[in-house]
Amino acid sequence: MNFLERIHLDTVRAVDQHGTMTAAAKSLNLTQSALSHSMRKLEDRLSIKIWLREGRNLVLTQAGEHLLATANRLLPQLVHAEEQLGQFARGERGTLRIGMECHPCYQWLQKITAPYLREWPSVDFRVKQEFQFGGIGALFAHKIDLLVTPDPLLRKGLHFTPVFDYEQVLVVSADHPLRNEKWVIPRQLGDATLFTYPVPQERLDIYTHFLNPARMAVRRQKVVETTDMMFQLVACGRGVAALPRWLVEEYASKYPVVPIRLGRRGVRKQIFSRRS
Repeated sequence: MNFLERIHLDTVRAVDQHGTMTAAAKSLNLTQSALSHSMRKLEDRLSIKIWLREGRNLVLTQAGEHLLATANRLLPQLVHAEEQLGQFARGERGTLRIGMECHPCYQWLQKITAPYLREWPSVDFRVKQEFQFGGIGALFAHKIDLLVTPDPLLRKGLHFTPVFDYEQVLVVSADHPLRNEKWVIPRQLGDATLFTYPVPQERLDIYTHFLNPARMAVRRQKVVETTDMMFQLVACGRGVAALPRWLVEEYASKYPVVPIRLGRRGVRKQIFSRRS
């Protein structure tokens, strides 16, 4: 059974600082009788004396001196721990773990991380790349706190918020035969080499929203790990890719590529953030 409580440490320290039980009680916003009762109960349980009374003064015994030294050592640590726990509760401390199910969104995320880190200096920021294809499971397993995804899933316990809209476009080199087209239709890509991120076809918009509904396929699909390499391959005429228009516009100054609408109406998408 634990006999020593926080109130005992607070009391012995407050009496040492303020001189009397009355003043100590006032500093702790408690009554003198409450403090006296608490300390007598501790003394009775442990069969010790914390103070000896000499007139109006309370003089610490050896046990009291030890308790005061313990209070002076532990109470600042407890106060510090409480402050930090409060920061956790207010979202001002800890680690924000983000899962990404959107390869191009790394470029977007880089733009907002610097202001975030400046505003929340005590919060670490971590992008969990291992959950690119299992973000929902990672949310429910509490392995990540936030998931960035283009594919919202209505499921109990999930809350998803639209972050921004974008258009998925075909990316071709500046000298590609299709470069002057306002839009393309699926059969125009029948002989194309298509560069994609390492994502299953059922999660690639160019298949689910463009090729598959027309029952068309490309001649060859090649997986490319990085965005820079994908743009470099497209710019050199090795193939085409399907990427967000905003990303193509950012890279257009670096690589000679052209964005073309996928179909007359285009492929419109949204990026969502999800939390459990």
